[in-house]
Amino acid sequence: MKSDYIEIDVQRSKDGKLVVIHDTTVDRTTDGSGKVGNLTFDELRNLDAGGWKGGQFAGAQIPTFDEILDRYHGKIGILIELKAPELYPRIEENVAKKLKERNLDKPQNEKIIVQSFNHNSMKKMNKLLPKVPIGVLTSSSADTTKQALEEFSTYADYFNPSYGIVTPDLVNQVHSLGMQIGSWTVRSQEAANFLLDVGVDAIITDYPDYVDLRN
Repeated sequence: MKSDYIEIDVQRSKDGKLVVIHDTTVDRTTDGSGKVGNLTFDELRNLDAGGWKGGQFAGAQIPTFDEILDRYHGKIGILIELKAPELYPRIEENVAKKLKERNLDKPQNEKIIVQSFNHNSMKKMNKLLPKVPIGVLTSSSADTTKQALEEFSTYADYFNPSYGIVTPDLVNQVHSLGMQIGSWTVRSQEAANFLLDVGVDAIITDYPDYVDLRN
């Protein structure tokens, strides 16, 4: 669908394996229950992560971070969200190690971005991977003050707010501080059109065809 990036959420199993799953529990998107971090990798892997969506997806497994990197790097950009890193001490080091193993920590590989709602985690990632673009996620207008944006600009390359708090002035402020702005999660043509009109740099969406400038 001509997307520039895929967005993934990285968490960690009880026994230390990095896995890609959105929620911090498995209840909504698998046939299991419990917190991701309380289940071993084998327990996570044995869950059916597709049947809820439709019979043709039955048996789909929760992928590992390794699998996603190996399958997609070099083919499409990967926007890596650390999901609730406060639940997984030192997950920043775990993720950085995987990227370094594949030489994805170098500036010529611009198609890797790391982001999180946990801003302290992103400060840490900026130190671990100084050449990889860092994004801060927020849905709070408290993070859009001049002071907050200036603080983010000391370590982040992207300021990624929910589209409900995006204004033309915010886009201008973010750009004036040398950051780019990517907004989420777009599920209507109207929201996509608004964000394009105000000049955001990226749109995170479930419907890439809404934002394809080639249409």
